[in-house]
Amino acid sequence: MSGTLPRGSGGGLAALKAAAPPWVRRSGRAVTRTIGRYTSGGRLMPSFLIVGGQRCGTTSLHRALIAHPVVAGPILHKGVNYFDLNYHRGPAWYRGHFPLLSTARRRAGDWSVGSGEPQAMESSGYYLYHPLALPRIARDLPGVRLLIMIRNPVERAYSAWKHAVARGFETEPFERALELEEERLAGEEERLRTEPGYESYSHRHHAYVTRGRYAEQLRRVFELFDRDQVHIIESEDFFARPEEVYEEVLAFLGLPSWLPPSFERHNARDGDPMPEHVRKKLDEYFLPLDEELAKILGRTPIWRR
Repeated sequence: MSGTLPRGSGGGLAALKAAAPPWVRRSGRAVTRTIGRYTSGGRLMPSFLIVGGQRCGTTSLHRALIAHPVVAGPILHKGVNYFDLNYHRGPAWYRGHFPLLSTARRRAGDWSVGSGEPQAMESSGYYLYHPLALPRIARDLPGVRLLIMIRNPVERAYSAWKHAVARGFETEPFERALELEEERLAGEEERLRTEPGYESYSHRHHAYVTRGRYAEQLRRVFELFDRDQVHIIESEDFFARPEEVYEEVLAFLGLPSWLPPSFERHNARDGDPMPEHVRKKLDEYFLPLDEELAKILGRTPIWRR
């Protein structure tokens, strides 16, 4: 690993994209995807992925990582959703979402000296939970490294519900949505496994409690990947001491030490506090599951300390 790099400076490309009219953005994405497919042979493939979990700070970590001079993110989006929703489109379509190696080299400049070639990455909060995503990743990217973010599952559930309401995916009050979850998810994972091309609306948007069963998801991860390929981050720790946790991530990835100009919390949603009786019920539900998680982590989760 090479020496320390200075703090970076922010760019205005994201702001320019956001300010463009919707039709301009749609046309630009279509052209970019077409060009990407035809030039896929010269493009990077991800050497690491943020695979989840949803509403656990993955967007904040993603933006901090793609600011790094030797890290190249997808051209259009934070996540390509290839291994969960778009796998039928094929590897050339996937590779077309990433920068040309020559472009990434120019951006990295002298910073790539001593650290090897630039590294590409993408993020999807659904990869960790979708039953087919991890096996596909293990088959297609066997040496890839995985970054996994977890969060107090009680808070995660409420945050996911607020996000779903804000995006129009949910119309039920939180407590009622929790009551409906088992019914909504019944048989959906099996259909995802057995019906090619099937997409489950509820599996993706209504798994408030189930996505917080981290031990189950991590056991699946370690059935497919060596432990030295996986780095687990508790989002509470990341937001409490971002510089130290970020440096730990860079060390895991073999990237030069560097810090972005700032660490920002993205996609946080305001709203009324969770009803205390619901919080207590969820906390009791997750207690034995968090104990199972502690065995996998080798430490008590930060929200139980």
